[in-house]
Amino acid sequence: MGVFKITTFVLKRYTFMNWLFLLIGGVFEAVFAFSLSKISESTGKVMFLWILSFIISVSLSMFMLYKAIDNGINVSVGYAVWSGLGATFTVLAGILILKEPVSILKIFLLCTLILSIVGLNLISHK
Repeated sequence: MGVFKITTFVLKRYTFMNWLFLLIGGVFEAVFAFSLSKISESTGKVMFLWILSFIISVSLSMFMLYKAIDNGINVSVGYAVWSGLGATFTVLAGILILKEPVSILKIFLLCTLILSIVGLNLISHK
């Protein structure tokens, strides 16, 4: 019985790590989208730093997606969750950092996106 408990704990931790990889990848996706918006506004050394930020964040984002899929998350679910999280974080960064306008429709659609991500997460465990 002890082996079963240890195996269950390891599998749960392993699954948690995969979802954590996707979460971190989604954050880096928002960083590379934000960096991309700043590149067009910058010149000189500042532009180079934003380009560097873009390259590093896109690389880390893709690596996190790769790790999650390589460790067992289905490609269809992993990619959908990764891109949905990236989109969610990008919209939030636009609202909170770039001071983009907020509307009831934007909030509603963002909540719909988040609920869809949660739904994909729930059905992927079946």
